[in-house]
Amino acid sequence: MSPLRFCMVTTFYPPHNFGGDGIAIQRLARALARRGHSVTVIHDVDAYNLLHHGPEPADTIEPDGVRVVRLRSGLGALSPMLTQQLGRPIANRNRIRKVLDEGSFDVTIFNNISLIGGPGILREGRGVTLYEAHEHWLVCPSHVLWRHNREPCTGRECLRCVLHYGRPPQIWRYTGMLERALEHVDGFIAKSDFSRAKHREFGFAPEMTVIPYFLPEEQEPGRGIGGWEQGGGSGSRNQAERPYFLFVGRLERIKGLDDVIPAFRGYRDADLVIAGDGDHGAALRSLAEGAPNVHFLGRVPLARLRALYRGAIALIVPSSGFETFGIILIESFREGVPVIARRIGPFPEIVNACNGGLLFETTDELKDAMARLQRDADLRSRMGQDARAGYETYWTEDAVVPRYVDMATGIVARKAGRPGPHGLEGAA
Repeated sequence: MSPLRFCMVTTFYPPHNFGGDGIAIQRLARALARRGHSVTVIHDVDAYNLLHHGPEPADTIEPDGVRVVRLRSGLGALSPMLTQQLGRPIANRNRIRKVLDEGSFDVTIFNNISLIGGPGILREGRGVTLYEAHEHWLVCPSHVLWRHNREPCTGRECLRCVLHYGRPPQIWRYTGMLERALEHVDGFIAKSDFSRAKHREFGFAPEMTVIPYFLPEEQEPGRGIGGWEQGGGSGSRNQAERPYFLFVGRLERIKGLDDVIPAFRGYRDADLVIAGDGDHGAALRSLAEGAPNVHFLGRVPLARLRALYRGAIALIVPSSGFETFGIILIESFREGVPVIARRIGPFPEIVNACNGGLLFETTDELKDAMARLQRDADLRSRMGQDARAGYETYWTEDAVVPRYVDMATGIVARKAGRPGPHGLEGAA
């Protein structure tokens, strides 16, 4: 296969990122480079600084084959704010266009573009243009279908909703600007069957191809872990002393820990270990006050996190909203550890694909699932083995990354009478 030239356009990219989408984009960029392709990433540092509190992190060094263009405008935070409101790149348009023109890219992948260019940037793609829906931005001004910042969205109340979030309404969403810009995109990627269906439910007409997340081949080896920060009552617990269930993720209300922490007040046979931080952390620590079996670790480095997965009875995934995927599920599957996930969004789809855990809706169902996996070692072992087998089948780098190239070359083949960009005609 001829090496291809990829460009990825995204608002956030490590270390200037907050959630899993930036990490996923970095993983894809590096995986493509390992396969001989070249990748240029364009992202907006001003957007990160608009939302980040504290000093800016130091830039990371990318491997050979990955080039990162970090946009910093003279307007600072005003640049992404104008983009959010006007739906097009204002301060950085000329620099973005220059990078795209000089790169002679075969494939442009648009990711989270809300603050780097809005719908207007979709007209700037070169070669085959793809849009990857890491969130539900195409159909939701708040990106996450979490209505009024308190419940899953089951019907549009967009104006009232964005005001609940404290965001100014985007007038361009009511002008047809997005729909016209989408005509310049050759293909759309959803991260799960659920997310594809949810886009369709909320009026997104174009077909979407499902390409899930994956975990990269190269990983820092796991190391042992010691004790952890006490989050509830008095005293300190150590991994070797008590069995535990694990939560991994941002501490936000939408992640559902408000339902899980109270359950552990009545479940004394194991601890709850929480790895992550976020704006909702103080409220959760207050909720856990007086619960000696609830522990907050804060942000955890990769090696320690992998060890935490391996030592857990199960990973608890209680998110209350409509996520597009669930990277933490396949992180747990990779370690051969089952999950207990809320029966919502894409989680049933992922769990049922490999029989890698149990599902719950109510607090009683959560506690029943916890007790089953803790007391039935055979069930836990069998589900852990199935989870690992499912990971190897569906969510490894080798299983997922070639699908991006296949999708791009397939689009070229479908463009009757139009030759594809250099390198794509002979790709296989």
